[in-house]
Amino acid sequence: MNSLDGKALLDVARDAIRAGLRTGRPWLPDCLGYPEALRARRSAFVTLRRHSELRGCVGGLEAVQPLVVDVAAHAFAAAFRDPRFPPLEERELAGLDLHISVLNPPEPLAFGSEEELLAVLRPGVDGLILQEGPRRGTFLPAVWESVADPREFLRELKRKAGLPPDHWSEAIRVQRYTVETVSAEEPSR
Repeated sequence: MNSLDGKALLDVARDAIRAGLRTGRPWLPDCLGYPEALRARRSAFVTLRRHSELRGCVGGLEAVQPLVVDVAAHAFAAAFRDPRFPPLEERELAGLDLHISVLNPPEPLAFGSEEELLAVLRPGVDGLILQEGPRRGTFLPAVWESVADPREFLRELKRKAGLPPDHWSEAIRVQRYTVETVSAEEPSR
């Protein structure tokens, strides 16, 4: 993704959040006004931080809509519908950090044991999707910044998926993905 595409995605995320503050409703961009790369079906996560603290994070793992629409929808949801936080308020815009992670297609990992899985992980590079039956969780590659140890990363991901951290079974499936990231901090006022 080039810097122009990144700037356009950040503008889309900002526009979606500002429209949400004005109207209380999601805003979706007209795809025709964007380059082909931003109209392609891609999935993304939008993460909001304030004072280095998480303020919202919403995204999707499946590419089901044009990237600009995906970013707008997830920016709105991160700001106003993340169940862990109250809806964003206008006063919080100053100093709000926007991070957009555009997912590359996931690839399944082959492993015969937890030790083999740990051996193929690429800390700081891989995002992971862990699934067993209906239970599923994902961590973006950025999570490695706070959970650098592969074993602990996997334990926390199992917990997020609703499994015990020491759980292991032959039914566990793991996919890895990489992301292209863009980020910006809103200036303080």
